[in-house]
Amino acid sequence: TSIAMVFLNKYLLDSPSLRLDAPLFVTFFQCALTAALCLGLSLGAACGAPCAGLPTLRLDPKVSRSVLPLSAVFIGMVTSNNLCLKHVGVAFYNVGRSLTTVFNVLLSYLLLKQTTSLYALLACGVIIGGFWLGVDQEGAEGTLSWTGIFFGILASLCVSLNAIYTKKVLPVVDGSIWRLTFYNNINACVLFFPLMVLLGEFRTLYHFDKLGSPSFWGVMTLGGVFGFAIGYVTGLQIKFTSPLTHNVSGTAKACAQTVLAVIYFEETKSFLWWTSNLMVLGGSFAYTWVKGLEMRKVQEDPNVKSGERNETGV
Repeated sequence: TSIAMVFLNKYLLDSPSLRLDAPLFVTFFQCALTAALCLGLSLGAACGAPCAGLPTLRLDPKVSRSVLPLSAVFIGMVTSNNLCLKHVGVAFYNVGRSLTTVFNVLLSYLLLKQTTSLYALLACGVIIGGFWLGVDQEGAEGTLSWTGIFFGILASLCVSLNAIYTKKVLPVVDGSIWRLTFYNNINACVLFFPLMVLLGEFRTLYHFDKLGSPSFWGVMTLGGVFGFAIGYVTGLQIKFTSPLTHNVSGTAKACAQTVLAVIYFEETKSFLWWTSNLMVLGGSFAYTWVKGLEMRKVQEDPNVKSGERNETGV
């Protein structure tokens, strides 16, 4: 689902045949469709349809205001993700926004005063090394976009902040991921409007020659459906396996996505370019593995201090 959405978004954001320079509108449409699907499935569940686990959704202005800080971070995350994808190739996209784990460690220390083990820090060092090697190799091949790198770093930061704010805001929606998704996307749609006006995207849409094309709206709708589905399948995977399994499979997904992109776009990459990808993927896997072992140790040792228990659980 995630791989399909990345390729679809790359087409919508940077296709020479489409020529649509409105990344905020693409993101806005996907948020609006996600909110609509959440509401539609909730109504279906209320009518007896097989939509297990979906609570009744209604818009409460008080809850919406409480979720607003998370929504601001969420907008930064999805927008910077898409802008990074717009300016870099799909093959480099994983490396371009690979610093999420590093920001997780940094923000956990700065905001939550939680330390990280030496082995986890070494894994972060491998990720940083892979990131810089990837940037160097993109420059050597003449395909480097510093704009894309900037938005990739910003996306990594926003993903980390999004996780922290999600934990803080979940109690407001009674711990329901579906309610949080609904409010988050409703708020995002409202906040996107002034941004689209400010950046002149409505003018761009007015002059867009495929605005009445059914195939264009078909791809837009498909992208929105995949965006909604990511939240659903992620929740299912974590529910039936574990967060560790989810992170490991995410690393495997990034590897498959990179190989598919190189094959699909018929690109030729150097040995060092592939080395940078392997360093990022290997460092991410190592970090996940180390944190998994630390969490298991905490669960098995009843004498571990509560502060250590909290640290390894993040």
